[in-house]
Amino acid sequence: MHNKTFVAVAVGLGLIGLSACGSGGSESSADSKTVTLVSHDSWAVSKNVLKDFEKQSGYKVRVLNDGDAGQAVNKAILTKDNPQGDVFFGVDNTLLSRALDNGLFQPYTAKGLDQVGASYQLDKGKHRVTPVDYGDICVNYDKAWFSKHRLAPPQTYADLAKPQYKNLLVTENAATSSPGLGFLLGSAARFGDKGWQDYWKKLKANGVKVVDGWEQAYSQEFSGSTGGKKAGGDRPLVVSYASSPPAEVIYAKKRPATAPTGVATGTCFRQIEFAGLLGNAKNPEGAKAFIDFLVSKEFQEDMPLNMFVYPVVKGAAVPADFTKYGPAAKDPETMAPDKIAANRDQWVKSWTSLVLR
Repeated sequence: MHNKTFVAVAVGLGLIGLSACGSGGSESSADSKTVTLVSHDSWAVSKNVLKDFEKQSGYKVRVLNDGDAGQAVNKAILTKDNPQGDVFFGVDNTLLSRALDNGLFQPYTAKGLDQVGASYQLDKGKHRVTPVDYGDICVNYDKAWFSKHRLAPPQTYADLAKPQYKNLLVTENAATSSPGLGFLLGSAARFGDKGWQDYWKKLKANGVKVVDGWEQAYSQEFSGSTGGKKAGGDRPLVVSYASSPPAEVIYAKKRPATAPTGVATGTCFRQIEFAGLLGNAKNPEGAKAFIDFLVSKEFQEDMPLNMFVYPVVKGAAVPADFTKYGPAAKDPETMAPDKIAANRDQWVKSWTSLVLR
Protein backbone atom coordinates (compact mmCIF):
# COMPACT_ATOMS: atom_id res chain seq x y z
CA MET A 1 0.00 0.00 0.00
CA HIS A 2 2.46 2.08 0.41
CA ASN A 3 5.92 1.21 0.06
CA LYS A 4 5.69 -1.39 2.75
CA THR A 5 7.12 -4.26 0.78
CA PHE A 6 10.44 -5.02 2.37
CA VAL A 7 11.99 -5.30 -1.04
CA ALA A 8 15.30 -7.11 -0.55
CA VAL A 9 13.67 -9.85 1.46
CA ALA A 10 10.61 -9.95 -0.73
CA VAL A 11 12.75 -10.90 -3.70
CA GLY A 12 14.35 -13.67 -1.64
CA LEU A 13 10.92 -15.02 -0.71
CA GLY A 14 9.93 -15.33 -4.34
CA LEU A 15 7.48 -12.42 -4.27
CA ILE A 16 7.45 -10.38 -7.38
CA GLY A 17 7.46 -6.65 -7.86
CA LEU A 18 8.43 -6.75 -11.58
CA SER A 19 9.86 -3.32 -12.18
CA ALA A 20 9.63 -2.46 -15.85
CA CYS A 21 11.78 -0.05 -17.78
CA GLY A 22 10.28 2.80 -19.80
CA SER A 23 7.29 2.53 -22.07
CA GLY A 24 7.24 1.79 -25.74
CA GLY A 25 9.22 -0.80 -27.67
CA SER A 26 8.07 -4.27 -28.63
CA GLU A 27 6.60 -4.93 -25.18
CA SER A 28 4.23 -1.96 -25.23
CA SER A 29 0.55 -2.28 -24.39
CA ALA A 30 -0.18 -2.12 -28.10
CA ASP A 31 0.56 -5.84 -27.94
CA SER A 32 -2.96 -7.06 -27.17
CA LYS A 33 -1.58 -9.97 -25.15
CA THR A 34 0.28 -7.71 -22.70
CA VAL A 35 -1.50 -5.78 -19.97
CA THR A 36 0.53 -3.00 -18.35
CA LEU A 37 -0.08 -2.22 -14.70
CA VAL A 38 0.98 1.20 -13.39
CA SER A 39 1.40 1.24 -9.61
CA HIS A 40 3.31 2.61 -6.63
CA ASP A 41 6.53 0.92 -5.49
CA SER A 42 4.71 -1.34 -3.01
CA TRP A 43 2.98 -3.49 -5.60
CA ALA A 44 3.80 -7.16 -4.94
CA VAL A 45 2.22 -10.52 -5.69
CA SER A 46 3.40 -14.12 -5.31
CA LYS A 47 4.85 -15.49 -8.56
CA ASN A 48 2.54 -18.51 -8.68
CA VAL A 49 -0.57 -16.32 -8.21
CA LEU A 50 0.46 -14.01 -11.05
CA LYS A 51 1.24 -17.04 -13.22
CA ASP A 52 -2.27 -18.38 -12.54
CA PHE A 53 -3.74 -15.13 -13.85
CA GLU A 54 -1.50 -15.15 -16.94
CA LYS A 55 -2.36 -18.77 -17.66
CA GLN A 56 -6.11 -18.38 -17.18
CA SER A 57 -6.46 -15.02 -18.96
CA GLY A 58 -3.85 -15.41 -21.71
CA TYR A 59 -2.36 -11.99 -20.86
CA LYS A 60 1.22 -11.28 -19.86
CA VAL A 61 1.54 -8.69 -17.09
CA ARG A 62 4.07 -5.88 -17.30
CA VAL A 63 4.49 -3.70 -14.21
CA LEU A 64 5.58 -0.08 -14.12
CA ASN A 65 6.42 1.11 -10.58
CA ASP A 66 6.11 4.88 -10.29
CA GLY A 67 7.33 5.87 -6.81
CA ASP A 68 5.16 6.69 -3.80
CA ALA A 69 1.38 6.61 -4.31
CA GLY A 70 1.16 10.42 -4.42
CA GLN A 71 3.85 10.66 -7.11
CA ALA A 72 2.32 7.79 -9.10
CA VAL A 73 -1.14 9.42 -9.15
CA ASN A 74 0.28 12.81 -10.15
CA LYS A 75 2.28 11.21 -12.98
CA ALA A 76 -0.76 9.26 -14.19
CA ILE A 77 -2.76 12.52 -14.36
CA LEU A 78 0.00 14.26 -16.33
CA THR A 79 0.18 11.37 -18.84
CA LYS A 80 -3.55 10.57 -19.01
CA ASP A 81 -3.95 11.43 -22.73
CA ASN A 82 -1.23 8.94 -23.61
CA PRO A 83 -1.13 6.70 -20.52
CA GLN A 84 1.88 4.62 -19.56
CA GLY A 85 -0.32 1.56 -19.12
CA ASP A 86 -3.78 0.04 -19.06
CA VAL A 87 -4.68 -0.28 -15.41
CA PHE A 88 -3.65 1.76 -12.37
CA PHE A 89 -3.46 0.30 -8.87
CA GLY A 90 -2.78 2.28 -5.71
CA VAL A 91 -4.94 5.40 -5.73
CA ASP A 92 -6.39 5.68 -2.23
CA ASN A 93 -9.22 7.55 -0.54
CA THR A 94 -6.93 10.51 0.24
CA LEU A 95 -6.23 11.09 -3.48
CA LEU A 96 -9.32 9.57 -5.07
CA SER A 97 -11.17 12.80 -5.89
CA ARG A 98 -8.06 14.23 -7.58
CA ALA A 99 -7.90 11.20 -9.90
CA LEU A 100 -11.66 11.24 -10.59
CA ASP A 101 -11.87 15.02 -11.11
CA ASN A 102 -9.06 14.75 -13.65
CA GLY A 103 -10.91 12.02 -15.57
CA LEU A 104 -8.17 9.45 -15.03
CA PHE A 105 -10.38 6.36 -15.26
CA GLN A 106 -13.14 4.93 -17.44
CA PRO A 107 -16.01 3.06 -15.74
CA TYR A 108 -15.86 -0.68 -15.34
CA THR A 109 -17.90 -2.93 -13.02
CA ALA A 110 -15.58 -5.73 -11.95
CA LYS A 111 -16.75 -9.32 -11.86
CA GLY A 112 -16.90 -10.14 -8.16
CA LEU A 113 -17.66 -6.57 -7.05
CA ASP A 114 -20.79 -7.88 -5.32
CA GLN A 115 -18.45 -9.65 -2.86
CA VAL A 116 -16.70 -6.38 -1.89
CA GLY A 117 -17.97 -4.70 1.29
CA ALA A 118 -20.21 -1.68 0.59
CA SER A 119 -18.23 0.55 2.97
CA TYR A 120 -15.21 0.34 0.65
CA GLN A 121 -17.13 1.32 -2.51
CA LEU A 122 -16.62 5.08 -2.40
CA ASP A 123 -17.33 5.89 -6.06
CA LYS A 124 -21.00 5.06 -5.51
CA GLY A 125 -22.74 3.71 -8.58
CA LYS A 126 -20.18 5.03 -11.07
CA HIS A 127 -17.59 2.24 -10.78
CA ARG A 128 -14.69 4.29 -12.11
CA VAL A 129 -12.55 2.58 -9.46
CA THR A 130 -12.67 -0.83 -7.79
CA PRO A 131 -11.72 -1.22 -4.08
CA VAL A 132 -8.82 -3.67 -3.60
CA ASP A 133 -7.56 -3.37 -0.01
CA TYR A 134 -7.61 -1.35 3.18
CA GLY A 135 -5.20 -0.62 6.01
CA ASP A 136 -4.46 1.95 8.70
CA ILE A 137 -1.84 4.70 8.61
CA CYS A 138 -0.52 4.98 12.18
CA VAL A 139 2.57 6.07 14.09
CA ASN A 140 4.89 3.11 14.80
CA TYR A 141 7.38 3.08 17.67
CA ASP A 142 10.69 1.33 18.35
CA LYS A 143 10.03 -0.81 21.44
CA ALA A 144 13.72 -1.28 22.33
CA TRP A 145 14.40 2.48 22.21
CA PHE A 146 11.51 3.31 24.56
CA SER A 147 12.44 0.49 26.91
CA LYS A 148 16.08 1.61 27.02
CA HIS A 149 15.05 5.23 27.74
CA ARG A 150 12.41 4.12 30.28
CA LEU A 151 9.80 6.17 28.50
CA ALA A 152 6.24 5.06 27.73
CA PRO A 153 5.58 5.29 23.98
CA PRO A 154 2.97 7.82 22.82
CA GLN A 155 -0.53 6.51 22.10
CA THR A 156 -2.47 9.50 20.70
CA TYR A 157 -2.02 12.42 18.32
CA ALA A 158 -1.90 14.78 21.32
CA ASP A 159 0.89 12.74 22.95
CA LEU A 160 3.20 13.37 19.98
CA ALA A 161 3.35 17.10 20.79
CA LYS A 162 4.45 16.50 24.40
CA PRO A 163 7.98 17.57 25.42
CA GLN A 164 9.16 14.03 26.26
CA TYR A 165 8.78 13.12 22.57
CA LYS A 166 10.76 16.08 21.20
CA ASN A 167 12.85 15.29 18.08
CA LEU A 168 11.62 11.68 17.99
CA LEU A 169 9.04 11.66 15.15
CA VAL A 170 9.66 11.37 11.40
CA THR A 171 6.77 11.72 8.96
CA GLU A 172 6.35 11.94 5.20
CA ASN A 173 5.61 15.02 3.12
CA ALA A 174 1.82 15.39 2.83
CA ALA A 175 2.25 16.84 -0.68
CA THR A 176 4.17 13.87 -2.11
CA SER A 177 3.35 10.83 0.03
CA SER A 178 0.10 9.01 0.72
CA PRO A 179 0.94 8.04 4.35
CA GLY A 180 2.07 11.65 4.92
CA LEU A 181 -1.24 12.91 3.56
CA GLY A 182 -3.18 10.29 5.55
CA PHE A 183 -1.48 11.45 8.74
CA LEU A 184 -2.40 15.08 7.97
CA LEU A 185 -6.03 14.09 7.27
CA GLY A 186 -6.13 12.00 10.45
CA SER A 187 -5.01 15.04 12.45
CA ALA A 188 -7.67 17.18 10.72
CA ALA A 189 -10.32 14.57 11.54
CA ARG A 190 -9.11 14.50 15.14
CA PHE A 191 -8.66 18.24 15.80
CA GLY A 192 -11.14 19.76 13.33
CA ASP A 193 -10.84 22.14 10.37
CA LYS A 194 -9.21 24.85 12.47
CA GLY A 195 -7.51 22.90 15.26
CA TRP A 196 -5.20 20.83 13.05
CA GLN A 197 -3.02 23.86 12.19
CA ASP A 198 -2.35 24.61 15.87
CA TYR A 199 -1.54 20.93 16.33
CA TRP A 200 1.05 20.99 13.54
CA LYS A 201 2.60 24.18 14.93
CA LYS A 202 3.13 22.21 18.16
CA LEU A 203 4.58 19.23 16.27
CA LYS A 204 6.97 21.52 14.40
CA ALA A 205 8.05 23.16 17.65
CA ASN A 206 8.54 19.65 19.01
CA GLY A 207 11.04 18.80 16.27
CA VAL A 208 9.04 16.68 13.80
CA LYS A 209 11.23 15.70 10.82
CA VAL A 210 9.65 15.57 7.34
CA VAL A 211 11.05 13.49 4.45
CA ASP A 212 9.70 12.90 0.94
CA GLY A 213 8.30 9.38 1.13
CA TRP A 214 7.64 6.24 3.15
CA GLU A 215 10.73 4.34 2.01
CA GLN A 216 13.06 7.06 3.35
CA ALA A 217 11.08 7.61 6.57
CA TYR A 218 10.70 3.95 7.46
CA SER A 219 13.79 2.26 6.02
CA GLN A 220 16.35 4.99 6.69
CA GLU A 221 15.22 7.35 9.48
CA PHE A 222 13.27 4.99 11.77
CA SER A 223 15.45 3.30 14.39
CA GLY A 224 13.03 0.39 14.81
CA SER A 225 13.07 -0.96 11.25
CA THR A 226 15.64 -3.46 9.95
CA GLY A 227 16.69 -0.98 7.24
CA GLY A 228 16.73 1.97 9.63
CA LYS A 229 19.07 0.17 12.05
CA LYS A 230 21.51 -0.49 9.20
CA ALA A 231 21.23 3.11 7.97
CA GLY A 232 21.79 4.54 11.47
CA GLY A 233 18.22 5.85 11.73
CA ASP A 234 17.77 7.75 14.99
CA ARG A 235 14.04 8.49 15.08
CA PRO A 236 12.10 5.99 17.26
CA LEU A 237 8.69 7.23 15.98
CA VAL A 238 7.56 7.04 12.34
CA VAL A 239 4.33 7.48 10.39
CA SER A 240 3.79 4.06 8.80
CA TYR A 241 1.05 1.41 8.97
CA ALA A 242 -0.66 -0.74 11.60
CA SER A 243 0.57 -3.68 9.52
CA SER A 244 4.27 -2.75 9.61
CA PRO A 245 5.01 -4.71 12.86
CA PRO A 246 4.04 -8.09 11.33
CA ALA A 247 6.25 -7.31 8.34
CA GLU A 248 9.20 -6.83 10.71
CA VAL A 249 8.50 -10.27 12.22
CA ILE A 250 7.79 -12.16 9.01
CA TYR A 251 10.80 -10.79 7.14
CA ALA A 252 13.26 -11.11 10.04
CA LYS A 253 16.24 -13.45 9.41
CA LYS A 254 15.56 -14.99 12.81
CA ARG A 255 11.89 -14.62 13.71
CA PRO A 256 11.37 -12.85 17.07
CA ALA A 257 8.62 -13.99 19.47
CA THR A 258 7.05 -10.53 19.40
CA ALA A 259 7.26 -7.64 16.95
CA PRO A 260 10.16 -5.22 17.63
CA THR A 261 7.86 -2.31 16.80
CA GLY A 262 4.47 -1.24 18.13
CA VAL A 263 1.57 0.93 16.99
CA ALA A 264 0.30 4.08 18.69
CA THR A 265 -3.33 3.06 18.27
CA GLY A 266 -4.74 6.55 18.83
CA THR A 267 -2.95 7.92 15.75
CA CYS A 268 -4.58 5.84 12.98
CA PHE A 269 -6.33 6.89 9.77
CA ARG A 270 -8.20 4.36 7.61
CA GLN A 271 -6.87 4.08 4.03
CA ILE A 272 -8.67 2.26 1.20
CA GLU A 273 -6.85 1.52 -2.08
CA PHE A 274 -8.42 1.21 -5.51
CA ALA A 275 -7.62 0.10 -9.04
CA GLY A 276 -9.03 1.64 -12.21
CA LEU A 277 -9.10 1.19 -15.98
CA LEU A 278 -7.07 4.07 -17.40
CA GLY A 279 -8.75 6.28 -19.99
CA ASN A 280 -7.19 5.77 -23.45
CA ALA A 281 -5.76 2.40 -22.34
CA LYS A 282 -4.33 0.52 -25.33
CA ASN A 283 -5.54 -2.80 -23.92
CA PRO A 284 -8.84 -2.15 -22.08
CA GLU A 285 -9.90 -5.81 -22.24
CA GLY A 286 -6.65 -6.90 -20.57
CA ALA A 287 -7.14 -4.18 -17.95
CA LYS A 288 -10.66 -5.40 -17.18
CA ALA A 289 -9.43 -8.99 -16.77
CA PHE A 290 -6.70 -7.75 -14.43
CA ILE A 291 -9.15 -5.73 -12.29
CA ASP A 292 -11.33 -8.87 -11.99
CA PHE A 293 -8.20 -10.72 -10.82
CA LEU A 294 -7.53 -8.08 -8.11
CA VAL A 295 -10.89 -8.84 -6.46
CA SER A 296 -10.59 -12.61 -6.91
CA LYS A 297 -10.29 -14.65 -3.72
CA GLU A 298 -6.90 -15.99 -4.84
CA PHE A 299 -5.35 -12.52 -5.12
CA GLN A 300 -7.15 -11.16 -2.05
CA GLU A 301 -5.82 -13.98 0.15
CA ASP A 302 -2.31 -13.67 -1.31
CA MET A 303 -2.18 -9.91 -0.74
CA PRO A 304 -1.82 -9.55 3.08
CA LEU A 305 1.66 -11.12 3.31
CA ASN A 306 2.89 -9.36 0.16
CA MET A 307 1.60 -5.80 0.55
CA PHE A 308 0.63 -5.95 4.23
CA VAL A 309 -2.92 -4.77 3.72
CA TYR A 310 -6.34 -6.26 4.47
CA PRO A 311 -8.63 -7.81 1.82
CA VAL A 312 -11.95 -6.11 0.97
CA VAL A 313 -13.64 -9.26 -0.37
CA LYS A 314 -16.06 -10.96 2.02
CA GLY A 315 -14.76 -14.29 3.32
CA ALA A 316 -11.14 -13.79 2.15
CA ALA A 317 -8.91 -15.33 4.84
CA VAL A 318 -6.20 -13.27 6.55
CA PRO A 319 -3.06 -15.21 7.65
CA ALA A 320 -2.77 -15.83 11.40
CA ASP A 321 0.69 -14.18 11.56
CA PHE A 322 -0.74 -11.07 10.03
CA THR A 323 -3.51 -10.65 12.59
CA LYS A 324 -1.32 -11.79 15.51
CA TYR A 325 1.33 -9.11 14.99
CA GLY A 326 -0.73 -6.36 13.35
CA PRO A 327 -4.45 -6.27 14.15
CA ALA A 328 -6.38 -3.55 12.29
CA ALA A 329 -7.00 -0.40 14.32
CA LYS A 330 -10.24 -0.66 16.31
CA ASP A 331 -11.34 2.96 15.95
CA PRO A 332 -9.33 4.72 13.22
CA GLU A 333 -10.05 8.29 12.15
CA THR A 334 -11.97 8.50 8.87
CA MET A 335 -13.10 11.29 6.57
CA ALA A 336 -15.83 11.41 3.94
CA PRO A 337 -14.48 11.52 0.36
CA ASP A 338 -16.36 14.77 -0.42
CA LYS A 339 -14.79 16.46 2.62
CA ILE A 340 -11.32 15.31 1.51
CA ALA A 341 -12.08 16.58 -2.01
CA ALA A 342 -13.23 19.99 -0.73
CA ASN A 343 -10.27 20.58 1.60
CA ARG A 344 -7.26 18.47 0.63
CA ASP A 345 -5.42 20.86 -1.70
CA GLN A 346 -5.88 23.87 0.58
CA TRP A 347 -4.89 21.86 3.65
CA VAL A 348 -1.74 20.58 1.93
CA LYS A 349 -0.86 24.14 0.91
CA SER A 350 -1.37 25.41 4.48
CA TRP A 351 0.52 22.42 5.90
CA THR A 352 3.46 23.09 3.53
CA SER A 353 3.77 26.73 4.55
CA LEU A 354 3.30 25.87 8.24
CA VAL A 355 5.66 22.92 8.50
CA LEU A 356 8.21 23.18 5.69
CA ARG A 357 8.89 26.92 5.56
